[in-house]
Amino acid sequence: MTLTPNDASPSNTSSKRDETRLFVFLIVFLFPILSVALVSGYGFIVWIVQMIFGPPGPA
Repeated sequence: MTLTPNDASPSNTSSKRDETRLFVFLIVFLFPILSVALVSGYGFIVWIVQMIFGPPGPA
């Protein structure tokens, strides 16, 4: 049995649609959420360290 382009067309279209949906999800939702989480997590760590050791600068 050989596959013709017509046989692969429905799954190929579905695959492209799934890839497009995944791309939009990554760009619109996941990356911004991860960026905010990383920046706010870093700020929280700096805040906690400054509460323990004091602000930077001469004593």
